Amino acid sequence: TSVLLLFPSMSKDLSELMKEATKEVHEQAENTPFMKNFQKGQVSLHEFKLVTASLYFIYSALEEEIERNKNNPVYAPVYFPAELHRKAALQEDLEYFYGSSWREEIPCPEATQKYVDRLHYVGKNHPELLVAHAYTRYLGDLSGGQVLKKIAQKALQLPSTGEGLAFFTFDGVSNATKFKQLYRSRMNALEMDLATKRRVLEEAKKAFLLNIQVFEALQELVSKGQENGHLGQPKVELRTRNVNKSGEHGPAPGKENERTQERHTDMIPTTPLVRWILALSFLATTVAVGLFAM
Repeated sequence: TSVLLLFPSMSKDLSELMKEATKEVHEQAENTPFMKNFQKGQVSLHEFKLVTASLYFIYSALEEEIERNKNNPVYAPVYFPAELHRKAALQEDLEYFYGSSWREEIPCPEATQKYVDRLHYVGKNHPELLVAHAYTRYLGDLSGGQVLKKIAQKALQLPSTGEGLAFFTFDGVSNATKFKQLYRSRMNALEMDLATKRRVLEEAKKAFLLNIQVFEALQELVSKGQENGHLGQPKVELRTRNVNKSGEHGPAPGKENERTQERHTDMIPTTPLVRWILALSFLATTVAVGLFAM
């Protein structure tokens, strides 16, 4: 459906238009049974690790393009690296889950690469669309991600000190509600003509689609691995981070040298990875459609 038909008046704030443009995908997600399963904590550690790996590639690309355009007026007003950027946090999590050789171990499925390629294309050729990807991802992380953090910590029996969950921790944001208000006001102040607004809304919907494709591909990867007996082993060795990245994402857990290894038995029932990722997409969507009150 044409955005012109959906929104004959494009004089609304961009954040409100984003809410309306993504309403349909929100309703589709809300009516699926995955949310109940996720609320029960039905996600395996192996699935969580694969999701974290793909997010690393996605945020690396997104933040590279944000840095490229940080002084461009089409993005500069919503440039908040200290508050929002997730690449360094994901590096911490991957080192915890995979160890120091994580860069050689993490997979980048074709669908993840497709998402990465889109981000680079937008950043280099149509930077005015970058706000659609940033808004969809970051505000979803900031709001829905806090729910995910608690569920993952309990379901996967991760340490209470926060290892493996740096992605969900925003030390640069002291008040999420006020920060989201600031971000939306900055985004709404971006100068855009009607044609550009329509393109931004279409790009936001494309971002959701790319996310779903990524996680469907990860589901296939998990399924094939289980069939071949190579993935989803009953025990997964987790290595604590041995590098103190102080100042990047808050204080490092105390006495790191006393915790050189931890083992977790992957006893959580393995469910299709798409449920986990749809949960991620849903929570990001709920932010985009304004379900988290400000």
